[in-house]
Amino acid sequence: MITMKNICKTYKVAKRNAGFKEAARSFFRREYETVNALDNISFSIKRGETVGYIGPNGAGKSTTIKILSGILTPDGGECTVDGRVPWKNRIEHVRQIGVVFGQRSQLWWDVPVIDSFELLKDIYSIPNDVYKRNKEELTELLNLSEFLRTPTRQLSLGQRMRCELAASLLHSPNILFLDEPTIGLDAVSKIAVREFIVKLNETHKTTVILTTHDMQDIEAITRRIILIGKGKILLDGTPDDLKNGNEDIDHTVAELYRSYDI
Repeated sequence: MITMKNICKTYKVAKRNAGFKEAARSFFRREYETVNALDNISFSIKRGETVGYIGPNGAGKSTTIKILSGILTPDGGECTVDGRVPWKNRIEHVRQIGVVFGQRSQLWWDVPVIDSFELLKDIYSIPNDVYKRNKEELTELLNLSEFLRTPTRQLSLGQRMRCELAASLLHSPNILFLDEPTIGLDAVSKIAVREFIVKLNETHKTTVILTTHDMQDIEAITRRIILIGKGKILLDGTPDDLKNGNEDIDHTVAELYRSYDI
């Protein structure tokens, strides 16, 4: 379903020393550093898999997700998602994927959540019967009925994230990309989100790719872990494969980071 082969992506980052003189000098002569965000990344994911894509900050996780969702174009390599090249078949591609970024919203801030859902229905050209069925199912599973008519800005973080999940699934995507979906949530909200994602995968066979620093999310949701560091795939296995004896997964992953010097 998802195949990445020798994907590379580099960025040019401007560098300068502190101080007003250095700032003025940078207007005339700017120095750049090349950062290899992705360095010959290759992996494949089957339909219906739940995959945790983990690594430290700056490892290349978000760059990978942006390439898979069609936001970025790689410098080299091949990538197909369900037979499509994401950045070339962008319109068709976004109809088949759902994306949730924990620190960004796809809901309109000043209008009731239900109005945002109606707008997304029109954006994705969702048939009336499909929209009604999905809205009712998601409202029940995520307990949204109490605040569907509340403006997004008045929701708690936990309530908003549940609405974000529903918004990303109204058009029945085959693949769900989750970037820190439980960041900042309380324990009750985290458990509710985790249980919903697991049930979604079991019921609809939705492929889930999760990037997070919360290893409890990884244990609860995913059955496969891909570890990336310094733009390279370092390890690919199950959560049980990664565990070191009786240590919990947080200690195991921290030790992995140290052993790979990332």
